[in-house]
Amino acid sequence: MFTKIRNIGILSHVDAGKTTITEQFLFLGGAVKFPGDVNKGTTVSDSLKIEKERGISVRSTNITFDWRGNQINVIDTPGHTDFSSEVERSLQIMDGAILVISAVEGLQAHTYALWDALKSREIPVVFFINKIDRQGADFGKVVNDLEKEFGILGFTLYCPENEGINASEVCNVFENKTKPQISSYYEHSIENLADLDEEILEDYLEGNEISEDTLQLKLSFYTQKRDLYTIYSGVAKLGKGIPELLDAVINFFPEAARSSEKLSALVYKIEQNQTLGRVAHVRVFDGEIKVRDNVLNFTSKKIEKVAQIKKSFTGKFKDQQILKTGDIGILTGLPLVNAGDILGDNHKIPIQSSVQVPMMTVQVTPDEDVNFTQLAHALEILNLEDPKLNLRWYKDEKELHINLMGNIQMEIIDSLLQQRFEIMAKFGQPSVIYKETPTTSGTGFASYTMPKPCWAVATFAIEPGKRGSGISYQSRVSLDKIKQKYQNEIRMNISNALEQGIKGWEVTDAVITLIDGEDHEVHSRPGDFIIATPMALMTGLTKTGTTLLEPILDFVIKATEVLLGKVAGDLHQMRGTFGTPSFSNGNFEIKGKVPAATSLEYGIKLGSMSAGKGKVRFSFHGYEPCPDNLGVIRPHKGVNPLDRSQWILHARGAFKSDERRM
Repeated sequence: MFTKIRNIGILSHVDAGKTTITEQFLFLGGAVKFPGDVNKGTTVSDSLKIEKERGISVRSTNITFDWRGNQINVIDTPGHTDFSSEVERSLQIMDGAILVISAVEGLQAHTYALWDALKSREIPVVFFINKIDRQGADFGKVVNDLEKEFGILGFTLYCPENEGINASEVCNVFENKTKPQISSYYEHSIENLADLDEEILEDYLEGNEISEDTLQLKLSFYTQKRDLYTIYSGVAKLGKGIPELLDAVINFFPEAARSSEKLSALVYKIEQNQTLGRVAHVRVFDGEIKVRDNVLNFTSKKIEKVAQIKKSFTGKFKDQQILKTGDIGILTGLPLVNAGDILGDNHKIPIQSSVQVPMMTVQVTPDEDVNFTQLAHALEILNLEDPKLNLRWYKDEKELHINLMGNIQMEIIDSLLQQRFEIMAKFGQPSVIYKETPTTSGTGFASYTMPKPCWAVATFAIEPGKRGSGISYQSRVSLDKIKQKYQNEIRMNISNALEQGIKGWEVTDAVITLIDGEDHEVHSRPGDFIIATPMALMTGLTKTGTTLLEPILDFVIKATEVLLGKVAGDLHQMRGTFGTPSFSNGNFEIKGKVPAATSLEYGIKLGSMSAGKGKVRFSFHGYEPCPDNLGVIRPHKGVNPLDRSQWILHARGAFKSDERRM
């Protein structure tokens, strides 16, 4: 039985080497006889056929192994930005993270997004600068960029020798601090540590030797506080620097907390396994889960029984009888649980971090109409595994729509449909996801009293909310007018009623207040206010009008000065706004905002006109108003609540819309 557990994640921009590091970890831990090769499709963590074919990770994978008497649960995450939702869910279960950076490419666009997410979750981080043997490797520049761009204090423990050639080796900075090429790393690192620690500062100023044990204790303390960041180097494919990095997991990352309190566990991932069926990947933050336990789903308020507990060892499941605090494992027998659900209660569950936001939506159709239902059910399974697909099934129109991070994700979904489900599908032209918000304040009223038996009368005040605030709801109606059970119906259906506004997009940034209404002692029935609420809100939106909102991106562009005029012209054409550029060594840097609809392909254009030297980094800023003529207005899907008679006829048949949200 292991006494210590470390739950760690390995993250990077695509192709920086994180999956190779995972394979080397498994090899060192004795979990595999030899490390797998990404290029040969032999890695343990990339188990999907599409991952082996393309050499990229599209799903996060958790694998357990042993290192120096510690149980290590390592989560290998996708590196492509299109699969950021996998990273987001994985971040919630990590106690520490290794952020991998190529010594040649340095900080890349997705590296910044990953760093922001790790910072927001306050996860301790160790940096591993990989590929020091490649031509063009510049370890020193990457270290400088880390400190400058991320605003951190770094401590280089292992730097390269003979950088940029096949003979590159990893050098212990502490043991070789007197070497001329190493001393600068040591001096700078000790100065950073001395800025934080008076004891180290005193020894440093007096010229006293700092022991290795003291240094390790200090680095462990400040790494876990996220005041200092240790930096390693290596060549992952050759195993260079990997034992030292694995020791860092033990030395610097916190042990998963142990406790015997009440259950608090997070379902961070759902998969449809060919043998086991629907399986739930969980991290136990408190308490324990045993086989055949009845567990409360805190999110849905339902109780389900655990059939089996398993852990993943090198891609193979092994039966377990119990998961204790700190453990990561797999549960079966929970058919109703979804990704993001909390088991037990939420007293130890960390906040969720956002890496990227889906900004595109696309319609998916089968190659033949007879395969429509089969395609719909396949997309349901994929949506279960990645809820950010946000599958919409509009039955009246016979349409299937999903949200996307980008074109690579669309290609992967196409391949998955073929390989897993033997379905050929076609994808329409992706559209940016717009939203709408009330333009002015107003009221919406609905009186659903015929044909009896029914009685639901409701009046809502509708007001514009602050940008980015989402939907805020409150009631000012007494329980004498509308009983609590009916008010619960209203509250629970506000978001559903606003999934399509008068311009066909989700309504957001609105303050909704129930200001009047009534039920009836005899005629009111369960579901009456579910019917009345969308009618009242849609009527109100026709009075307030709505403003179309479009997704806006923050950008940072770096390129040579000669391209400044061309870039500025492109930004104006894309409706971008930007500040005064800064200049350094013949290059410029410019920052600003630009609509997603006009700029999603600009990285390709900039790379082409700068011979690959220009770089652009985008990050999601938020939604801002967009003129109707520059956006997209869609027809309403399904039965429109504004069509009173059709809405009532439809709703009385099922109490749900023709749209299915998976």
